[in-house]
Amino acid sequence: MDNYNETSQERPKVNPFLSIWLHPKQTTRYMIEEKSIGFAILLMSIGYLGVTLSDLIDSTFLSDWSPWFIVIFCVIAAPISGIIGTAFSALITWLFGKLFKGTGTYSDLFKGLSLTAIPFIVLIPFYLIWLFTSPESLMNSDYTGSYPWVFWLAILLTIVVVIWSIVITVGIVAEAHQIPNWMAFLTLLIPTIIFVILFIILMIVLFLIFGIFIGMM
Repeated sequence: MDNYNETSQERPKVNPFLSIWLHPKQTTRYMIEEKSIGFAILLMSIGYLGVTLSDLIDSTFLSDWSPWFIVIFCVIAAPISGIIGTAFSALITWLFGKLFKGTGTYSDLFKGLSLTAIPFIVLIPFYLIWLFTSPESLMNSDYTGSYPWVFWLAILLTIVVVIWSIVITVGIVAEAHQIPNWMAFLTLLIPTIIFVILFIILMIVLFLIFGIFIGMM
């Protein structure tokens, strides 16, 4: 996929909800140059509703609440988690992209990465159906009964959407930073590896501290 550097007068109108699936670079350039931060937040507010609904799997702490309350909770939580998550992701990809002489600004990355929420919109109706028809099988980790038909569709679509969102993210970072795809992939991979290593070290340290504390009792 080629970079798109046309002027706004030459660039055709783009529908981000449709074009991001197959043309992430073109959509990213359009998003960066034609759309505002407010529009990016709107995208995240809608897309992260699908994310928060999918996060209900095995969410036992919400299992005693009514489905309507849970939906309201997800609607409120979606824009908050979307802004925080995208802001952090934009910061990381902006900083590590500089290692490969990326030229994107923080604003470019924030607006571009908001597009990664769009694929999760397709999950919303399936998780809503699952929530209202069989909330126990969705949120109870100890559930042993039969699963509704929507379970299989929701899980399969979730896997597909997550994988495709990762593919889209590579294109977005590449276009925002004006770097090749392989550099964009490393921009995402390197901090991921670092955070995994730091998490493992933290778990080891906490385990050792906990062991010492138990031994002193």
